Amino acid sequence: MSTNEGKSEFAVELRDVRKSFGKTEIIRGASLAVRPGERVAIIGPNGAGKSTLFNLISGRFGSTSGDILLHGQKIDGLKPYEITRRGLARSFQVSNLFTRLSVFENLRCAVLWSLGYKYSFWRFLADAKDANDRAEEVMDMIKLHKRRDVLAMNLTYAEQRALEIGITIAGGASVVLLDEPTAGMSKSETARFVNLIREVTVGKTLLTVEHDMGVVFGLADKIAVLVYGEVIAFDLPEAVRANKRVQEAYLGSVLAEAQAEAAGH
Repeated sequence: MSTNEGKSEFAVELRDVRKSFGKTEIIRGASLAVRPGERVAIIGPNGAGKSTLFNLISGRFGSTSGDILLHGQKIDGLKPYEITRRGLARSFQVSNLFTRLSVFENLRCAVLWSLGYKYSFWRFLADAKDANDRAEEVMDMIKLHKRRDVLAMNLTYAEQRALEIGITIAGGASVVLLDEPTAGMSKSETARFVNLIREVTVGKTLLTVEHDMGVVFGLADKIAVLVYGEVIAFDLPEAVRANKRVQEAYLGSVLAEAQAEAAGH
């Protein structure tokens, strides 16, 4: 976790961030300032640049220009593992588990490096009590203690997603990025998963990309709307819902589709 935490009023700050691939500009001067402990949902149409923005914040892509700050310290240009060590963790849309390891083993792998364990061929992991205890603690948090010794490949889809959340928070990151965490889930699974996310991110700063408006309005303290690589609105959920520019650019059509789908059922 960053030793500089607390020196800025913002946990994550983007200042006129731009990203081009060749001659194509994907992120076009995005600015955003998220306070510690806020839960922020990033929404927008397909192709708006949401995943690219996450990749910039987490260090997978380098920005073309602009500044990205974590707790007041510039992180653009750092490698992903360097950003992780400063207290930011991220999950991905695609499953990123060790499928042939158990739930417990997956969590312990996530914990080891954060606790300072280096690569060692002679260390018995059973003796790493702090890592084992932390893995057990996270397993309880994500409600998978009864599935402790089950291989990740044999978990249900919802359980795999829960394990991914556990891996993301296992290292104690203060800022968590979740990329479409409820994608592919049923309505009942989604409802349970939203409650889980709310519980495990207490006291943390959360940024999530999400298409399900029920999840967005049920989870987020604030909503950032990204359209054509620009943040066109960043406000409380009700203010965003009432924003005419947002309605015209994105939200109106999405809500209309949701209402039509509900009426069809």
